[in-house]
Amino acid sequence: MIRDQFDKPTQALIDRAHDLGISTGIERLSAQEPQCGFGQLGTCCRMCYMGPCRIDPFGNGASAGVCGATADTIVCRNLLREEVGGAASHVGHARHVVLTFKKMLEGKAPGYRIADREKLYEVAAGLGIQTDGKDEKEVAMMVVEKALEDLSRQDEEPMNWIKLRAPRKEIDLWSKKGLMVSNAHNEIEEAMHRTSMGNDEDPVNLLLACLKIGLVDGYAGLHMATDFHDILFGTPSVKKIEANLGVLDKDMVNIAMHGHNPVLSEKILEWSEKLSDEAKAAGAEGVNVVGVCCTGNELTMRQGVPMAAHNLQSELILLTGAVDAMVVDMQCIWPSITRIADCFQTKVITTESFVKMQGAVHVAFEPEEADRKAEDVVRLAIEAFKQRKGKDVFIPEEKSIGMVGFSVEAVLDVLKKIDADDPLMPVIDNIKNGNIYGVVGFAGCPSIKLRNTFMTETMVKELLKNNVLVVTTGCTAHICAQAGLLNSDATEKYCGEGLKTVLKALGKAAGLDVALPPVWHMGSCVDNSRIATLIKALAERLDVRVSQLPVAGSAPELVQEKAVSIGTWLLALGLMVHIAPHPRILGSPIATKVLTETLEEITGGKAFVELDPYRAVEGLLNHIKTKRQALGI
Repeated sequence: MIRDQFDKPTQALIDRAHDLGISTGIERLSAQEPQCGFGQLGTCCRMCYMGPCRIDPFGNGASAGVCGATADTIVCRNLLREEVGGAASHVGHARHVVLTFKKMLEGKAPGYRIADREKLYEVAAGLGIQTDGKDEKEVAMMVVEKALEDLSRQDEEPMNWIKLRAPRKEIDLWSKKGLMVSNAHNEIEEAMHRTSMGNDEDPVNLLLACLKIGLVDGYAGLHMATDFHDILFGTPSVKKIEANLGVLDKDMVNIAMHGHNPVLSEKILEWSEKLSDEAKAAGAEGVNVVGVCCTGNELTMRQGVPMAAHNLQSELILLTGAVDAMVVDMQCIWPSITRIADCFQTKVITTESFVKMQGAVHVAFEPEEADRKAEDVVRLAIEAFKQRKGKDVFIPEEKSIGMVGFSVEAVLDVLKKIDADDPLMPVIDNIKNGNIYGVVGFAGCPSIKLRNTFMTETMVKELLKNNVLVVTTGCTAHICAQAGLLNSDATEKYCGEGLKTVLKALGKAAGLDVALPPVWHMGSCVDNSRIATLIKALAERLDVRVSQLPVAGSAPELVQEKAVSIGTWLLALGLMVHIAPHPRILGSPIATKVLTETLEEITGGKAFVELDPYRAVEGLLNHIKTKRQALGI
C-alpha cells in the first residue's frame, strides 16, 4: 500500500496498480525524491551550452553562472519562460477555436454553427462593431477579424480583448506603468528573445515582462477562448451532474474525453448519441461519454456530461479496465497513459498533430472533417468494447451529485430575479453586511505532492465556515465536485450562517427547492476569465480598483506552467494570489521581494505562499479583513 491517505476511490486504484505491478505517478514521484534543490529554487540555468549552471543561494558555492548571470537573473528568466509556456498554451487554444469558427463562417466546417447569437452580439458591441444593417454571418466575421488582429497587429494599440474585458481602472494603470500589450504573439516572441543568453539581465525588468505575459494569457488566451466557446457551443447554464470514478458503467461503451478543447469533445458527444444503436448491436447498453480534466468541465457545464476524473486521476481511471477509449486533444496529457492503457486493451486516441504519443492511435481531427473523424473515433471505441465485453473490471462505487454551469450570465439571471434594475446590488449589500465576508477563486490542478493533505478541500471548507463564497474552475472544480462541495447539502453542512442565508435566498430566487451550492463551478481553466468578468462587474459597479475588493485567488496545488501565467495575470489585475507549493523563485531575493511585497505598490496584487491549508486560510481571511476595513465595511 502506498500513501494510504488519498480519497477512497483514488486510493483503491493506486492499490490496484501496486498489486498489478503497474507504475503510477505516486511511485514515480517517490523514485525522484529528493528532487533537485537547485531546480526547486529556480537557480539552475540551461540557456546556453557553457552550462548548465547552478547557483547556490546560500553562498556556499557558485555565485554566478559562466556568463556572469546571478541567481536573481536566472530565477526571473526561468519564471518568464514558464509563463511563456502557459500563455502559449492558452493563446494557441484560443487561436484554434477562432480559426474553427472562421472556417465555419466560410462554409469549410459545416459540422459547426453559432449556438449563442446573443453572446455574439454582446461581444461585437463590446468590440465597437456596428451591427445595424449587417447579417449574423457578417457580424461574426468582423468579430473573428478583431480576434486575429490581437495576434498580428503592429500598431502598439491595446489588444481588442483587453479593451473588451479588462476593468477600465486597470487599463489606465497598465498604460501608465508600461505594461500594456498589443500583439500576443509579439509578446511571446519577445519574452523568448529577452530570456535567451546575452539579453535581458535586469531581474525587475524581467518581472515586469512576466506581468505582460500574464495579460497576454488573460485576454488573448482565457477571455478570447471563453467568448468563442460560448458563441460556438452555447453559454453554460446551471444544471445537475454526477462526478467521480463511479460514473463509469461496465455495460456501456465508455469514452473518456481528456484535454481542453470542446471543438473535438462536442463532436464526439454528438456522434456517441448517433451511434448508440451500433453500440447496442455490439452488446453494450449504449455509449457513456465521461469527462476528464478540463474537457470534462467544458462538457459538463454545457451538456451535463459526468465529471469522471481530475488530472491526477487521468492515468488511474484506466486501471478500472472499463475505459474503452480515452480520446485526448491538448494539454495535461500524461505520457504514462498509453503504457497503462496497453495493459487493459484501452484505445488511446490522439487528435492533434502536436500531441502524438507512442502506442496511441492517431486520428487527425480537423474542423473540415469533424463529423467523419468523430464518427471514426466512436466506432474505434465500440470495437474496443467488443474486446472488453465479459472481462472483469474494477470501478470504484463512489460518485457525488453537484450543480455546475455558473457562467456570469447564469449568475446574473438569478440576481435579476431579486433586483432586475441593479442585479449586482444584492451581492454588494450582502458583502457590506458581512453575510458574504469575501470571495476566493480556486483554480489549478491536483498535485501528487499535496493531494494526500486534502489541501483544496480543507481550505474550501474553512473558508465557507467563515462566510467566504468560493468559485472554482479547472481540476479544482473536479476536486470540489468529488468532495460533495457543489451541492446544496454542502451549504447546510459547511457554511457560516450569513453565507447560508444568502445561498438559500438565491436558491429560492432561482426557482429551486434548495439552496445554491457554496462552491460555484464556473468552468474549465480558460474560464478563469468568467471569474475575472464577475470581479470586473463588481469593481466597476462600485467604481473602485479590483485591488480594493475583498477577493483573492488561490492555486492550492500548483502543477502547470499555465497556472503560473494565470496567477501572474491575476497579480496584474491587483489580486492577492495564494500559491502552494512555492513557485521556483525562492533562490532570488529580488523576485521573492517583488512578488510578495513590492508588487502591491505597482498593481495592488501580491503572491502569498503557504503549504499549510489552515495557515493559508488565515492569510486569505486577514487579507479580506484588510480590504473590508479599507472600504469601511
